[in-house]
Amino acid sequence: MSRPVSRVLTLLELLQAGGVRSVAELAERLGVAERTVRRYVDHLVDLDVPVESVRGRYGGYRLAPGHRMPPLMLSDDEALAVLLSLVAGRRTGITAAAGTAGETAAAKVRRVLPERLRHRLDAVLDSLTFTSAPAGAAESTASAAPEAAVLLPVADAVRHHRPLAIRYTGGSGERTLYPYGLVAHAGRWYVTGRDLSVGADRTFRLDRVHRARVLPGTFEPPPGPGPAERVLTALATAPYRHEVTVRVRGTAEEIRARLPGSVAVVAEETGGDGASGSGGPDAGPWCRVEIRAERLDWLPGLLASLDRPFVVERPDELRGLVADLAGRLMDAARGTPPPHD
Repeated sequence: MSRPVSRVLTLLELLQAGGVRSVAELAERLGVAERTVRRYVDHLVDLDVPVESVRGRYGGYRLAPGHRMPPLMLSDDEALAVLLSLVAGRRTGITAAAGTAGETAAAKVRRVLPERLRHRLDAVLDSLTFTSAPAGAAESTASAAPEAAVLLPVADAVRHHRPLAIRYTGGSGERTLYPYGLVAHAGRWYVTGRDLSVGADRTFRLDRVHRARVLPGTFEPPPGPGPAERVLTALATAPYRHEVTVRVRGTAEEIRARLPGSVAVVAEETGGDGASGSGGPDAGPWCRVEIRAERLDWLPGLLASLDRPFVVERPDELRGLVADLAGRLMDAARGTPPPHD
């Protein structure tokens, strides 16, 4: 690209930032004479870019609303963020109402990406897993995407099964990771894999990784749960103040509809009914539900919303909270006013 053309595009980028730009300011930013700035503006006008001249003491040039959208100049990070937002929105159902508009917009962005960036973006899309089903998702996952300098090498390592060195915020030194997958969940991005520094599987938030680089060599991912399931299990089993165990009558699918994998670990019990009250309308399997929580006050209402028989195994404090809720519901059903404090 010749220098005059490059400067004209830079001028357009400056005007796209908004507001009125004086000729002197533009000349200084472009490193040219003021007369040259006016010539560059004429070039933009010839290209149907709606540049307005503002007279007066604080005059200069600005972009005016026009019938055509002026050309956009995006950095690598900006182009990556736009394309990931389009892809994530389509996969989670957010942009489904737009029909093919999301697909055509993504195709246009891809066509103008440099080849090196396009190949690296393909690695991100091939290695990325979403925890939400395509239908009914209620949140955007791409809005909190990490910086391209972190995301791209992580995706490359995942795609080609290569070791990865990362520096984690608050950690000491580099960690070496065998990355199994890249996962988008609830507005955050995670990488899950084998942390060779501690000899155990770990999950890391990418917004807390401030440097990542691919290492030589390859590894073979182990069989077992997929990356999304690993991340959800890691979130559900993270250390918290309270460890809760509840047994609920119902299938694992019924319970997971209200208690997703990021909140609870649900396992169906085998070998008998396991509790009194078998038979009747509530007959069926029992599941053991394990939850880790910082607070317990939200659990009684959630358990009641399951509309299934349940037994609290631990902690005793939760049993008391469930009994308090049951008492308040009975008072409400009888029309008994609550006691004054």
